[in-house]
Amino acid sequence: MNRRQFLLTSAGLVCVGEICSCISHRHEAPFSGSILGASHNIGHLLREGKVPAATQERKVPVVIVGGGISGLSAGWKLDKAGFGEFEILELESEIGGNSRFGENQVSPYPWGAHYVPIPTKESRAVRELFEELGVIQGYTSSGQPIFEEKYLCSSPQERLYIHGRWQEGLLPLVGVTQRDLDQYERFRALVAHYKGHRGRDGRKAFCIPMELSSQDKELVALDQLSFSDFLHNEGFDSVPLNWYMNYACRDDYGCTMADVSAWAGMHYFASRDGGAGELEDSTVLTWPEGNGWIVKQLRKKLQSHVTTDALVFLIDCAPQRVTVDIYHPKENVSTRIVARDVIFACPKHLVKYIITAARSSSTQYLNEFQYAPWLVANLTLKSFPVARTGTPIAWDNVIYDSESLGYVVATHQSLRTHLPQTVFTYYYPLTGTSPTEERNRLLQTTWQTWADFILKDLSKPHPEIFALVSHLDVFRWGHAMVRPRPGFVWGRARRKAAENLDHLYFAHSDLSGFSIFEEAQYRGVLAAEHILGKYRIPFSSSL
Repeated sequence: MNRRQFLLTSAGLVCVGEICSCISHRHEAPFSGSILGASHNIGHLLREGKVPAATQERKVPVVIVGGGISGLSAGWKLDKAGFGEFEILELESEIGGNSRFGENQVSPYPWGAHYVPIPTKESRAVRELFEELGVIQGYTSSGQPIFEEKYLCSSPQERLYIHGRWQEGLLPLVGVTQRDLDQYERFRALVAHYKGHRGRDGRKAFCIPMELSSQDKELVALDQLSFSDFLHNEGFDSVPLNWYMNYACRDDYGCTMADVSAWAGMHYFASRDGGAGELEDSTVLTWPEGNGWIVKQLRKKLQSHVTTDALVFLIDCAPQRVTVDIYHPKENVSTRIVARDVIFACPKHLVKYIITAARSSSTQYLNEFQYAPWLVANLTLKSFPVARTGTPIAWDNVIYDSESLGYVVATHQSLRTHLPQTVFTYYYPLTGTSPTEERNRLLQTTWQTWADFILKDLSKPHPEIFALVSHLDVFRWGHAMVRPRPGFVWGRARRKAAENLDHLYFAHSDLSGFSIFEEAQYRGVLAAEHILGKYRIPFSSSL
């Protein structure tokens, strides 16, 4: 979801509207569905070591482990520089990582990341890629990008269901007091201050990529404090404002504001300044399949370099080479690649299971990397729910005080008008207890239980939702994204984890401390540029 605009123009507050009714409990769903997810059963073979030894060997100069946005971005940069001797290895049957997508007879739809905000000036690699893909059509005389209109999120972009009616925007306006509104304005002023602030080192207070942010001690010190404590210390005690802050943290980071550092919390709001011309900083670029559209475009360019259904279970670094052992579950065989260099574009929690150097040295710092579990569901509907009081259906639809983040409408960007059917993509970060306990709950809960949970939630604004569903799939992300806890973003563990070895380069969004498209791409391109420089291959930096 996008960075939220804080104050919406409004003639006044509106009254509480109709109260929705709940669906009746049913023992069996009259629609089909299944549980999908990352191949955790195969991945757990890493821990157990139950894979056959490699029996075949071949040579590839550069191996990229991981076919998510970081790995694909590394391949994109190598390919652009004219270096084609690389291979991307992906555990799953499809590339994309948490930008994967699905498709049915109604529409493509996302299984994870589903938008990219207007890229900031510093997000040079994003702008370069978007120029190449036709997302950016050119630039104005003042240097502002001109975007292909069909990729800009159509209006209405977002709405909130609160007190029985839908309102435009996500900052609560229904039933709030003047004191709440005063705190909204004060927080908006605080964000504006940080957006315009530069540290003594001349850098922006909060920047994307995050490594370009100011290193002033008073700014970095915010990382030691939780976002909830920061808001409390600043006198922000408005209930609807705090709900909104907590929603924002669950949305982007997969954890509550009590578990997010104040630096990461303010970065969410103050780092976005890419608004161009009439576009707001909160405007987003999106597609029916979400960021899967970007994955599709990169797949077209890199298809000959990609090997899927490939579990890398051992990486051994020697003085002059790196060996990469791969298990192919469909064939039940293992092979070995001998490489000059490896880009490890996977989450850090896998390092100690795969890389021999990590097995023989202290990896205590890796325990600081904690990952948020998520559930994503796609509901195919026979028709749209009945329009009720307030703002009409938007791309992003949020329910106040829900455990979920609501849903996005996959067909919102469709060029086909008057579609009778649609697909709702429902997002639920599991933030109730510890990540480990919530991950176990995610994996142990049945499809029927999840379907009941989702429909009960959506029945608050849409009482007829149960009768509209024709198919409901749920996707389980056990390690969806790293959690930017207090002390983590600018702590020793993250910095140490980003250190490369002689022939091993690390590239993943968790090296930035939080998971957004720009950071994933930055880490992949950075690793690729290290290798291009090492090989003395001429290139123009994208960073």
